[in-house]
Amino acid sequence: MASQWHDVGSSDDVSDDMPLTAKVGDREIGVFLYQSKYYAMEDVCPHAYALLSQGFMMGEEVECPLHGARFSITSGKCTQEPGGRDLRTFPVKVEGGRVLVEVPA
Repeated sequence: MASQWHDVGSSDDVSDDMPLTAKVGDREIGVFLYQSKYYAMEDVCPHAYALLSQGFMMGEEVECPLHGARFSITSGKCTQEPGGRDLRTFPVKVEGGRVLVEVPA
């Protein structure tokens, strides 16, 4: 499956406590900044529809704003239920102040 880099926003729009919500095709992706590195993962909690980028940042984890499921920003691993499963992560790079996420076509 071919992948493609997508410009999802400005690096200035992402901070340690304010992730970026992006839509690439039909995928909702959250871009997070943790220890000066950017990470991207599925943005929708698999337990019940809620955007994780609107959740609560807790160090390396984000907590779902609806039911408290937690996910690792760096790996997508579900660290506290009721998440139900790990989340898919995507490669990220920053070029010219723009955040690019590699997403399969």
